[in-house]
Amino acid sequence: MKRNICAKKVAAYTLTEILIVLVIIGILVLLALPNLMPLITKAKSTEAKLQLEHVHTLEKNYFFEKSKYTSDLNEIGFVQEKLTTDGKDGRANYRIEIVTSGPAAFVARATAVADFNGNGTYNVWEIDQDKNLKEVTAD
Repeated sequence: MKRNICAKKVAAYTLTEILIVLVIIGILVLLALPNLMPLITKAKSTEAKLQLEHVHTLEKNYFFEKSKYTSDLNEIGFVQEKLTTDGKDGRANYRIEIVTSGPAAFVARATAVADFNGNGTYNVWEIDQDKNLKEVTAD
């Protein structure tokens, strides 16, 4: 009885068939990827916009208390999340910094730490005290 169970063939795919399917899927991904790169860049730039809007809110709160803007992110309570270039635990794609600050104005900048589409240009966004958000360098 045991001999019949071991001798019975089971319907399955061969290794060659599985490899051919994987190669076809790989080719399809390579064809679709260039078309998806602008969407990936746009999605990642949302991170910069949100972080800069948060910095704007913190700077405004600081201004209402001290009647001036600051160039120190720690002073306003902003904590830079670990960057993707800092190691395996990094999740942030943008480095946030205060470019200029004074008694009546400030400019904050978010600079990408990675080239999202591989063209050698790093995405840069800026926001000012009036919440004017603009893309300085497009990726």
